[in-house]
Amino acid sequence: MSDGKRDEEVMRELLRRYGQTYAAEAHIVLRDTPQPLYRTLVLAHLLSARIRASVAVATSRALYEAGLRDPGRMTEATWQQRVDALGRGGYRRYDERTATQLGEGGQLLIDRWGGDLRRMRERADGDADVLRQLVRELPGIGPVGADIFLREVQDVWPEFGPFVDAKALQGAERLGLPRDTSALVRLAGDATHAEMASALVRAALDEDVVADCLNRAGAAA
Repeated sequence: MSDGKRDEEVMRELLRRYGQTYAAEAHIVLRDTPQPLYRTLVLAHLLSARIRASVAVATSRALYEAGLRDPGRMTEATWQQRVDALGRGGYRRYDERTATQLGEGGQLLIDRWGGDLRRMRERADGDADVLRQLVRELPGIGPVGADIFLREVQDVWPEFGPFVDAKALQGAERLGLPRDTSALVRLAGDATHAEMASALVRAALDEDVVADCLNRAGAAA
């Protein structure tokens, strides 16, 4: 099997089995509207900590179920209510600090952006570096969290895509795929940029994902 054919098979298996975005896994129907964008930002915050992605996703759902779905409700909740919701999701190691950061971040979004991340998008004007910098002004969101947010929202904010961050490129390397965004996009075919990037991240985070895709691609040869 040629290298090109091999790469196509690996990417096909990766996307078929692991091409779900983390927002979708958290039951966020991502649209260019304030609430799902905010929930995706909070998810990026949670995912950026040194904790299992499955716990971050479960915690995102727990915050939603607790009614903490937008900056206003997040800031109106007491610190203890935020701690309790984080705990129900399993996010206990960082719950107290994260509860404080979510409250402060919600207030900053209200004060500076009217609680609407689309205003941040307008300010960035298509420049991913500017958007990354603006997102990082929120408490608790560093370079990793900013990259996760851009990775997840690029399908609804297409001017920032294709966005393939360092973690996604690490996944490509582990799978033996090119570390070139344009080449990866070509291999992904009809998959969205966010689906492709998320699938590659899953490969970076889990050796079993890599082994599964390589084995299935080999069997399909």
